[in-house]
Amino acid sequence: QAAREVGSVQIQNVASIAGNLCNASPAADGVPTLLILDAEVELRSTAMVRHLPLQKFILGNRRTELQPGEMVTAIRVPKNAATGASAFVKLGARRYLVISIAMAAARLTVEGGIVGNAAVAVGSCSVVAKRLLGVEAALRGLPVDHALATAIQSAPMVELSPIGDVRGSAEYRLDAAREIVVRAVLDAAGHMPTARVAAA
Repeated sequence: QAAREVGSVQIQNVASIAGNLCNASPAADGVPTLLILDAEVELRSTAMVRHLPLQKFILGNRRTELQPGEMVTAIRVPKNAATGASAFVKLGARRYLVISIAMAAARLTVEGGIVGNAAVAVGSCSVVAKRLLGVEAALRGLPVDHALATAIQSAPMVELSPIGDVRGSAEYRLDAAREIVVRAVLDAAGHMPTARVAAA
């Protein structure tokens, strides 16, 4: 879902996910999706190979932990992070070739109609994409129904510190982020075989 939103078809045909990460834009569509998968990057030089969690690799706008002589040679996702169902929602001024105003990715694991684990990340609302730990905590243990949307509406999102620019004000981004997190979580819950979701 996220890869389809990056640039244009021409860009998608020649670009790479590693390039999207190394560009380190706050609006990089690939970052929130990989954050909810607990991804790490493999950095390789002629001297050594090292691995960093994605959240420690991207330091800020156009800044990464990449050292001179290094390149990203792999993106690793732990097997246990590929469980459950996930979804990605992007908000932009138009449908195609657009920089995100805000974007959200969510992954849920559900047992017996109850959320066992939740991973939620938002991009374009802080200098780097962030996992929303308060939202994740609020979702765990809830039934997969309208309670999910209610919990998100009141959960803290202290990780976010958006700027205002030509695409939207900081206040708009915060409101939009909460709404698209709801949509991403409900979308992920809707992919669960036993899920019955009613939007609030």
